[in-house]
Amino acid sequence: MVDMNPCPVKVEILKALAHPARLEFLEWMREPHRHFASQVHPLEMGVCAQQFERRCGLSQSTVSAHLAALERAGLVVIERVGQWSFYRRNETAIQGFLAELARTL
Repeated sequence: MVDMNPCPVKVEILKALAHPARLEFLEWMREPHRHFASQVHPLEMGVCAQQFERRCGLSQSTVSAHLAALERAGLVVIERVGQWSFYRRNETAIQGFLAELARTL
């Protein structure tokens, strides 16, 4: 019998990656110094949500929804400092997902 219930985490990650904007956000965060050089705060903290808004031209609510989907999937981590939210790639989760995909697909 074939297992028709894939790992829920894998499914959540695939859903998160299914939108072009979220893929682009992850690609930009891979090289934050290249894509967000104008950010005032140190990029080691992560990328401020406003930087995504400026770069992609989407509304604050749309950017927030995309970043929330990436967070739910475990692909990004958030550091909140006062009113600001900084996003970084969760490299451990990304590498684990890629290894699982290579193993099972």
